Amino acid sequence: MSQLPDYVASAQPNSFENRAPWLTTTAATYAGIMLWFVFWANLPGGGAAYAGGVLSQGLLFALISVVVAAFICYTCFYHVPGMLGMKTGLPLYIVGTSTYGVKGGFIMPGFTMGCLQFGWLAVNGYGAGGGFAVLLFGLEALNGPAHIGIGFVWAAIAAFVGLKGIKYVGIVATWMPIIPIVVLLYLLFTNIGGIFSFDPSALVATGIAAAAAAEPAREIGPYGLYGLGILGSFAGQLGVLSLICVYVVGFFATAGAAGCDFGSNNKDRNAVIFAGLVGIVGAIVFTGVIALIVVAGAQEKLALATAAAAEAGEAAPSLLNPYLSMAHIVGPTLGGLFILLLAIAAFPSACFSSLIAANSFKTTLPKVNPFISCGIGTGVACLLIIVMSFEVPMSSVFKFIGAMFGPVCGAMMADYLLSGKKWAGPREGFNLPGWISWGVGFLVGGLPILGALTFFAPVFGIFYAVIPCPPVAAFVVGFVLYYILARAGLESKKLDMPQRIDV
Repeated sequence: MSQLPDYVASAQPNSFENRAPWLTTTAATYAGIMLWFVFWANLPGGGAAYAGGVLSQGLLFALISVVVAAFICYTCFYHVPGMLGMKTGLPLYIVGTSTYGVKGGFIMPGFTMGCLQFGWLAVNGYGAGGGFAVLLFGLEALNGPAHIGIGFVWAAIAAFVGLKGIKYVGIVATWMPIIPIVVLLYLLFTNIGGIFSFDPSALVATGIAAAAAAEPAREIGPYGLYGLGILGSFAGQLGVLSLICVYVVGFFATAGAAGCDFGSNNKDRNAVIFAGLVGIVGAIVFTGVIALIVVAGAQEKLALATAAAAEAGEAAPSLLNPYLSMAHIVGPTLGGLFILLLAIAAFPSACFSSLIAANSFKTTLPKVNPFISCGIGTGVACLLIIVMSFEVPMSSVFKFIGAMFGPVCGAMMADYLLSGKKWAGPREGFNLPGWISWGVGFLVGGLPILGALTFFAPVFGIFYAVIPCPPVAAFVVGFVLYYILARAGLESKKLDMPQRIDV
């Protein structure tokens, strides 16, 4: 019998006596992530440079697409990891040894997941630091010493809370989501009347004019000049659905895989299900739907502001980002207050990233003091904050990282079903079905995102045009390949784990 490596042999399941209510832990933490303004403020634009963004095919179609994306997140990326965490009481980095082997699981999803979370911590610190710095010291403080310094402090405090564990993150996440909820509801009720006069064609035309003035004759994307296709066309609607799913699923993918960690704090199957429906589906639909309605309802205000800016020779307001256009939507005073409050409310999502990173390092490096390993990771996050201050575009990078976990979740689902909806247990060495399915799935999910970047478009642009919704495509590839290869008998030998529990 092969010996288990230290990080697996020392892992102890979370007992049922120590598990907490789903509403104040799993649901609250997931909701805190999806209420983060960085998620919903960029949703109307879809994270891409298209005139009209995801509203180019009308408001109703965009709303339906958000609901579809929310259920994809729950069904494909959260449900199985959450169930495995609940049934075993173990974190992702141990559960993943069934899919990738005890040697392979140390790398993927174990140590890799922890490292990637410090990138998200940097994004959070950079965004919150910018909001505070601009409000305290003015626009000229953006990307300056105050901005970077506040980002450093923000990241350090969030890392400490995450290191303390999910109960402390849950405490933070329980009440802070009230802030974005109140802000979003205010934006909704003050702008909902405008949706009855919303004209997607006018939005696209305004966007084309603004983009052409800023960058003359620039063609963006495979669907033509600045647009996603003719209103009501099948190609245009497919483009919007894909764009929303890429954005939402790409943002959520790593958090979905971390459902193992959260599920290990849930007491039964119903807790996992309700936590996901409330904290994931409910929060995505709530924030996404309101953000789209606000942008659609405020278009007349933003169009007038755009025209005024053009006459004055000033920069035009964002037509698709309610956070960046807050002053034009609700006025400069209230808009400034909302930006400050939303920056404060971003703290739970920073704690979430730190929690996942801390769990990863505690599990894969059990003999290393977590304050040391997480401290080094926080230092790297601070370096990334400095990098982002040079206005390096990071959104596509993190979509790419999100696509990496499509095949991980797909392979875990296949492994779960093949094992009779239980955890199969750790496997020896590198489990080939897991690694082969991840490698092929990673190419399917990653190359189209590279193809969307101007620098890589000449080489990888064809993948962007022919593979819709890369994170979901990567999930399907991971699932199908793992299932086929496992049925062909390529799985590694199972190892005994005396301390495991099975539900």
